[in-house]
Amino acid sequence: MEQPKLTVREVPQSVVEHLSSQGLHPLLARLMAARGVRDTKEIQTDWQAMINPANMSQLDQAALALAQAIESGKKLLVVADYDCDGATACAVALRGLRALGAQVDYLVPNRFETGYGLSPEVVALALEHHAGKPDLIITVDNGIASVAGVNAARDHGIDVIVTDHHLPGDELPRALAIVNPNQPGCGFPSKNLAGVGVMFYVLMALRALMRQRGHFEAGREPRLDGLVDLVALGTVADVVKLDANNRLLVARGLQRIRQAQMQPGLQALFAVSGRDAAQASAFDLGFTIGPRINAAGRLTDMSLGIECLSTDDPNHALELARELDQINQARRQIETTMREQAMASLPEVSAQAQQAALCVWQTHWHQGVVGLVASRLKEKFWRPVVALAPADDGTWRGSGRSIPDVHLRDVFDLVAKRHPGLVLKFGGHAMAAGLTLSGDGLETFASALSAAVVELSGRSHFSPTIETDGSLPSGWANVQTANLLQQQVWGAGFPAPLFMDEFAVQSQRIVGSKHLKLSLMRDRQRFDAIWFNHEEPLPERICAVYRPTPNTWQSSVTLQLIIETAQAC
Repeated sequence: MEQPKLTVREVPQSVVEHLSSQGLHPLLARLMAARGVRDTKEIQTDWQAMINPANMSQLDQAALALAQAIESGKKLLVVADYDCDGATACAVALRGLRALGAQVDYLVPNRFETGYGLSPEVVALALEHHAGKPDLIITVDNGIASVAGVNAARDHGIDVIVTDHHLPGDELPRALAIVNPNQPGCGFPSKNLAGVGVMFYVLMALRALMRQRGHFEAGREPRLDGLVDLVALGTVADVVKLDANNRLLVARGLQRIRQAQMQPGLQALFAVSGRDAAQASAFDLGFTIGPRINAAGRLTDMSLGIECLSTDDPNHALELARELDQINQARRQIETTMREQAMASLPEVSAQAQQAALCVWQTHWHQGVVGLVASRLKEKFWRPVVALAPADDGTWRGSGRSIPDVHLRDVFDLVAKRHPGLVLKFGGHAMAAGLTLSGDGLETFASALSAAVVELSGRSHFSPTIETDGSLPSGWANVQTANLLQQQVWGAGFPAPLFMDEFAVQSQRIVGSKHLKLSLMRDRQRFDAIWFNHEEPLPERICAVYRPTPNTWQSSVTLQLIIETAQAC
């Protein structure tokens, strides 16, 4: 990949002064202002600041249907998705609904057998469920596209409530209620809730309605804030935009995790991953805990992840967490092999070298890991990438990752319209989407993918840009600042700070066979630094983009700079 262009975020000084006058740390005031925050009200984490459910379309209908089902003793079945958002949404639904008195169990589709969402095949499984035929199905993190599945459920006398956050298609399912902030006509101001966040709102509305109906004895109303650790995990892991409402949910969840007030499964996952829950950050949720949950859905069955997050038995939770950790290690090995094979195959697809998108496939690849391969290649070549693996039915299952300039789901839609019969089905978001191709359409798709990217973006070449927060003043370049930054909620749409400064390289050496360990000097201040997965030596003076982080070693906490990129000055 070519050297990225380095830019500095614009900082409205009047806003910085306003935020500082409200008591915000001067550095945080600068960082928040650069990310669009205009008042400290936008970064409040009190529950009172959370968006009221009132504007969520069809939330009242969903709450009423659930309340009546609970009061009638009906059997409820949660149908989940097989990623971390789906697993956490399912665990939140199970815990919350049971606390409210429901008879509820769950079913999660198998990625390799029934595919995504509430399909007619999943309805058939629901009819044979060990808990018995359900009276009501609640989808979590899926369902907005399940037109045929909802119809199949209705044909068997099963009502359906859809809770989802994905973008709808041209036709909506005929469900009892659809709770999705992204459906047409929904006035909920945040369109960025994850699937677990939507389910959390459903539970809040349900409890409020049951309170009105006199369901609870005095002092016996169940609390729901104990579920927010799972809400935080699913929100971060699904890489939804961290707007003010999502940041509040994540902040509240992290607070409970740091105070050891979390579900046994989450506590066990922190333990097996070697992370200190007392210092938990959004980074831990997204890059340490989330992948261990996701690994189950990628390689085996997400039921393992759901069980881990929904059990109250700490010993059982630890057993499940260890198993998830082992699956994640296997996932890493498979991903490494596939990535190396993808890189080795690139000369064979040299015709794509100058195209606007990249498409790779192998007949022996694992369906559950192609998305990770696409992500790695996207970062390396900075263009949309689709990786595909064969399915048992003769089709190809693909997963794509994109760059900010290209809306991938719209690209898939255009390819499907330009080449009828090529794309059998597709779905997803702007930055990540999946699809199924006909068995003989790989070469055609590779060409059509690139053409669609050019048509929609107007460009055939994309240059990466790294936005930074400029220089970190020497007086703030310390472990106290690193700790302060770590306590904040950063993520998608609200990126963690990256600073850019000039350094003299005093020493450099390779550690762990592939990481560059550095000793840097700036303004007579020495810094320990590391550049992960980088082995090339650096010149004597560099312009480095970095993250200041606290580094704990033998009970001592020091400042360490994590290098993102560096260039000769």
